[in-house]
Amino acid sequence: MDRKKIVVVQLSGGNDYLNCVIPYEDPNYLDNRPNVRLNEDQVIPIGQGLAMNPAMAPIKELYDQGKVAIIHGTGYPDPNRSHFRSMDIWHTAEPTKVGNEGWLGNAVNQMYPKHDNVVAAVNFGSALPRALVSHQAPVATVNDLETYGLMNHVDDLNQRMEALQAFRDIYTQAIGSGPVMDYLSQTGLDALQGSDILGTVLDKYSSEVEYADNSFAKSIKSAAQVLQADIGTRICYTQHGSFDAHTNGIALQEGLLDDVSGGIFDFYLDMKNANKADDVVLFVFSEFGRRVKDNGNGTDHGSGGVAFVIGDSVEGGHYGEYPSLKSEDLIEGDLEFSLDFRSIYAELLEDWLEVDAKPIVKRIYEKVGFLRQDI
Repeated sequence: MDRKKIVVVQLSGGNDYLNCVIPYEDPNYLDNRPNVRLNEDQVIPIGQGLAMNPAMAPIKELYDQGKVAIIHGTGYPDPNRSHFRSMDIWHTAEPTKVGNEGWLGNAVNQMYPKHDNVVAAVNFGSALPRALVSHQAPVATVNDLETYGLMNHVDDLNQRMEALQAFRDIYTQAIGSGPVMDYLSQTGLDALQGSDILGTVLDKYSSEVEYADNSFAKSIKSAAQVLQADIGTRICYTQHGSFDAHTNGIALQEGLLDDVSGGIFDFYLDMKNANKADDVVLFVFSEFGRRVKDNGNGTDHGSGGVAFVIGDSVEGGHYGEYPSLKSEDLIEGDLEFSLDFRSIYAELLEDWLEVDAKPIVKRIYEKVGFLRQDI
């Protein structure tokens, strides 16, 4: 079980589904997107009247190898067009109420009920996503692996060791002083232990893959470094954006998709070269899509989106139905979702991470079928 790992790629801000996987032959697309559309001579056809954004050529290469599952029409009932609320719904798998715990944080607690793996989940970025939050679930947040650690600002080695020992003594002595202090003490000790473990990662990493010079490439490379070090990490979390393209819609999305597509391809190649590609899948999602009709220069918040699952253990192809763009089938001008995102979670949780999905997604959902059955 412990060999299987997942890397989550969050496309923050609302990735435009219609210009990511493009129904370029649909007259309704052409009519609704007079200003913010990609024409036939600009896109990368993938069959069924659909095409990928031209910035997604690296993903198309993996798709041609049967390693990319495109999951159409993702969403949930009664869609919310607020970035914060919709992302919270995806993070907690709770569309009808404000959830307190994240789906991946709950998964960590199932995998490690004794909370004894302080690097079970690693978030790359400055802010911890709610998806990873759950009571006592140990999660490390790393902004830069090269500078990550406690007391790194102390240059003198002896002074740093003294400071770390003082840090350790403070938190060790506080255990047993009450539930609040117990929690703070354990959090401090987890941070110390996690820092020590993650501090070994770079020395174990060797690769000939040259990642691009952008923030997403840095994060996804860090994920490769952590996973190749075999320190016990099961979940890596990255994010990129903002995809909130109210203006300059085409150029903004293409630039971000170029970062993400190139980074994912380099990560896959890196893991493949390290003979670890069978052990990891990537899950790519956004909190919602955009409205069907453009606003003249961009697109506004909508519903119905697209997700991707990528890796050697994935049965590539199309899953779910591309929502209808006919005016009579839209919901207040938006795509109607055709696949509940919790069906994706159920499959990733049970068939990949091998935990019980029902307590996390709250009921049984039909799985999508994107994971290979011969693994």
